[in-house]
Amino acid sequence: MPWRMRHLILGAAGIHAADQLLLAALPLIGGVVLHLEPQAIAALVAMPGFAWLIASLPAGVLVDRWPRRRVLLLAAGLTLGGLLAAMLAPDARALGLAALLGSLGTVVFVLAAGATVPVLAAREGFAGANARLELARAGASLLAPVIAGWCAARGLGMLALGLGALGAMAALGGTARLTTLPPPPAQHAPILAGLKEGALFLARQPLLRSVFGCALCWNFGFFAWLAAAVPFALHVAGLSAAETGMAQAGYGFGMILGAALAPWMLRQAPPALVLLGGPGISVLAAPLLIGAPGAPALAIGAFLLGFGPMQWAIAQVSLRQAVTPPALLGRVGASLQLAIYGVRPLGALASGAAMAAWGPGGGIALAGCAFLASFLVSAFSPLARLRAMPG
Repeated sequence: MPWRMRHLILGAAGIHAADQLLLAALPLIGGVVLHLEPQAIAALVAMPGFAWLIASLPAGVLVDRWPRRRVLLLAAGLTLGGLLAAMLAPDARALGLAALLGSLGTVVFVLAAGATVPVLAAREGFAGANARLELARAGASLLAPVIAGWCAARGLGMLALGLGALGAMAALGGTARLTTLPPPPAQHAPILAGLKEGALFLARQPLLRSVFGCALCWNFGFFAWLAAAVPFALHVAGLSAAETGMAQAGYGFGMILGAALAPWMLRQAPPALVLLGGPGISVLAAPLLIGAPGAPALAIGAFLLGFGPMQWAIAQVSLRQAVTPPALLGRVGASLQLAIYGVRPLGALASGAAMAAWGPGGGIALAGCAFLASFLVSAFSPLARLRAMPG
């Protein structure tokens, strides 16, 4: 592996540690420390998701115009600032705004890292490089719920945020060592025209258009699940905060296994199998948890949401890098990222409304319907006929 790729992975590991600790700590701090109602917890969880709506498209312009190292450093700095502000937040509103700031940095970093991979790896190595980046996210997703649950159970929810700040510092350190990245292709078009160019390429490329539709539905469902899982675990399944954190760590286990197997899967099986399997496996999570409330069902459901979708994520990023011109990588990635993450706050808020009407089980059921929609979108698209990655 090129030494520069190792530094990028270190930066990604730090930024994902910060992001996942923030995401895991927010609902637990809201429920256990601040004693918020389920709807208020859902609103708090929605705040990081708004960062993807706000920042994805402007970040795509930055990535295509600015030196990648500068963008990555800016992103890590924003995340660090958000985590430090969250630690000092006096109430739920300030905590939500700080979480929004921290997530703005994650948005920019993820997009810039994805556009940097083609600079550091050969085309045939895209899947392996993307898998290593996703393994960094998977490891953070595995440990973050356990750490956040342990901290919240002892009234130390802010400690989890402090550990997240250390992750952001590690991201700054790793990124600072990427000193020889080439500049991005020169871009002179006005910003709005540049954004339009990226969006039009996505809209006219049938494979990426199908990925967009699948991502839109799945991520709506994922944040509906995330907003409802803690209230469901605490109030329906009767789990403690620590037990909830342990069960939710199944998501990280699934992500690690999925990322580890993804390059092998993409070599041995048609990409269509991976691109349909991710949303297909997700469909099982909601009925499993509703049918058998408890720690095992929550852990298995979380594992399923990590395993298949992680392989899907690696496959779709590799597909995007293969079919997108280098000068458009940032803006096309931004348009896809807007779908993949920007819809998340809507899912969280919709889950809050469903919980207000039908209890926590209503939020879980809503997530299950969205996962089913993501599978159907993929099954009736060109993705279902993709037998090999484009050359």
